[in-house]
Amino acid sequence: MSNIVDVLEERGLIEAKTSDEIHELAKNPLKVYCGFDPTADSLHLGNLVAIMGLAWFQRLGHTPVVILGGATGMIGDPSGRSAERQFLDESTLKKNLEGIGKNFDRVLDFNQPETMPVMLNNLDWFKDIGFIRFLRDYGKLFRMGQMLAKDSVKARLQTEDGMSYTEFAYQVLQGYDFLHLYDHYQVTVQLGGSDQWGNITAGTELIRKVHGKSAFGLTFPLLTKSDGQKFGKSEKGAIWLSPEKLSVYEFYQYLIRVEDADVIKLMRMLTFMDMQEIYSYRKSMEEKDYIPRTAQKRLAEEITRLIHGKEGLNQAIQVTEGLAPGTETRLDADVLEALSKSMPNHELPLDQVLDKKLIDVLVQLNLLPSKGEARKLIKNGGVYINNEKITDENCCILQTHLISNRLMLLATGKKNKIIIRLG
Repeated sequence: MSNIVDVLEERGLIEAKTSDEIHELAKNPLKVYCGFDPTADSLHLGNLVAIMGLAWFQRLGHTPVVILGGATGMIGDPSGRSAERQFLDESTLKKNLEGIGKNFDRVLDFNQPETMPVMLNNLDWFKDIGFIRFLRDYGKLFRMGQMLAKDSVKARLQTEDGMSYTEFAYQVLQGYDFLHLYDHYQVTVQLGGSDQWGNITAGTELIRKVHGKSAFGLTFPLLTKSDGQKFGKSEKGAIWLSPEKLSVYEFYQYLIRVEDADVIKLMRMLTFMDMQEIYSYRKSMEEKDYIPRTAQKRLAEEITRLIHGKEGLNQAIQVTEGLAPGTETRLDADVLEALSKSMPNHELPLDQVLDKKLIDVLVQLNLLPSKGEARKLIKNGGVYINNEKITDENCCILQTHLISNRLMLLATGKKNKIIIRLG
């Protein structure tokens, strides 16, 4: 069986290791963990790097341990932040924990008895620890010089607002997480993004001081584009993994639009595609007869199937084909109802749409910022009603535009499409 460290390195999934000993250690089954704080009710595309890391460990015979940060989420990790997070109330935290817990179901294999994933909430062990006891037993093991030297701390201390003691103590809590998992679940490796290096080494150092034993850390590179910007952001916000937060169609479309310079990297990091197949795509992209977006289509299909299943992928492809401007797909009520499961919907009273100017409706729905922009896009042939191009800037929405007297598909450009429900 392949060594997990070699596999991750070939796929570009290792930024740093606390020790090269981890390669030898990985020749035997390990328990490895990664933590996810519930800052929202869904994880996003950037988090998929860490989930894939856990999944590769599982595929190669190791047991993944997922920590949902019910306790650490009350504070918020300062790593990579320029300002303190807003604290979340108890009901929001509960909702977020339930939401992100679902994001692991398809990527990790919960039907594998030998490497069954373990999911834990760190509030379960922090809620009963007294403050004085924690400071006495564990706080004394953390040295101020080392804590202040962490990159996440140094960066924040140079800002005008500085850093609160609450955030400063985050690395202590994450360090204790590792110790607890080492003691109770035999976890010896922690995974995390490259911004987690300081928190991870806080845990390995704590285990060394308490037990005189070695534990290990491994970080993934942050998911960035070729221009250095973070992946996982669109014009509308984060690329969420939960379909309740982002339609499967929009998820699929984001991946279809990935730049050529980034598609091979995403194949390596976010899919289980064989490396030889990935290399063949890289080679074909350099050929003169390469059909544009072929690699992106394969990438989008692979990741969408991984996150949303075969049914979700089929739905996204159906919507894509049905929404193509000028498509021959016949739009009737049944087709639009099917499409509506995977794309934005908006309900409006009939009297706010019927016989109203198209440019007014476009602005009302925030599809375009102003009437001037709407006129300009119509003149340039970028506005469609039910896949038919509109060229008259004075166009009014008529009864004939309504499908079954209650539905209509509006599109502004190639990206922004919305189904209007009229009541």
